[in-house]
Amino acid sequence: METEELSVRFRPHSAAGRLSSTRENVISFSVTEAAVSVSNLQKFFPPARSGWRAFLQPFEKPSVAALAGISFELRPGEALALLGANGAGKSTLLRIVATLLLPTRGHARVAGHDAVLEPRAVRRQLGYHAGSDSGFYSRLTGGENLRFFGRLNHLSNAAAKKRIASLAAQFHLEEALDRQVRTLSSGTVQRLSLARALLHEPHVLLLDEPTRSLDAIAAAEFRRFLKSEILRGGGTSLLFASHTLPEVELLADRVAVIDAGRLLACDTPAALKRSTGAPTLEGAFLRLTGRAPDFSSEDAKE
Repeated sequence: METEELSVRFRPHSAAGRLSSTRENVISFSVTEAAVSVSNLQKFFPPARSGWRAFLQPFEKPSVAALAGISFELRPGEALALLGANGAGKSTLLRIVATLLLPTRGHARVAGHDAVLEPRAVRRQLGYHAGSDSGFYSRLTGGENLRFFGRLNHLSNAAAKKRIASLAAQFHLEEALDRQVRTLSSGTVQRLSLARALLHEPHVLLLDEPTRSLDAIAAAEFRRFLKSEILRGGGTSLLFASHTLPEVELLADRVAVIDAGRLLACDTPAALKRSTGAPTLEGAFLRLTGRAPDFSSEDAKE
């Protein structure tokens, strides 16, 4: 019976099996619970209006698709990048997984917990950072904010103090710990937000353009920290959105290409380049989304 169940649930390692919008075609193994499982996820918003029509917007039927039936799984210890143009649906997807937004249809599960039905259980597993994060208390110092969020995540005072000191050294936040957040630069607030996301050592880390406001040195240090300290042990799964292709290739085991709310491909960077015949990940992305130049002439010259 066990052998029969596994044979029914297993799907061949092919693009068709990975990219379907139905739960039945998502590769799934009963042996290990997925870190994040997204099944036929859809999100519709009312159309944007201006002037007097804006007053009618709350009563209009949601008809603009931000997500149009996306399914994939993030495996334990894996890093999966969401790659897409602005407005493709990446941030919407991350906000649904983080329990900050309700889906119109479909399901998102984190470590076996449903993001809609069990939001508290999901949040206990997550660390979440948005690139435009403004969720700090501006009149509190950086250290007071981190201690507050540490308590919300059930860290003892001693554990929070030790963890804050470690992250402050890693992200060069020693001075920021004693200054009000409202006096800090946007880059420093970005680093403080990254420290907050990692404070309780979450099992699943969600990052939305994590290096957007960081300078080149800080961004490189953060990528190195993620690669060597967070991902190396295999205890943390990473789901992140980024427009920086070298960052994606450095960190991601697989890349999910999203366009207009639809999942076009989900595979390793090397496999995406091989399947599209593009020499770079950028070229593979452009080809998958139908925006690619013709590489045949360049290939012929080489």
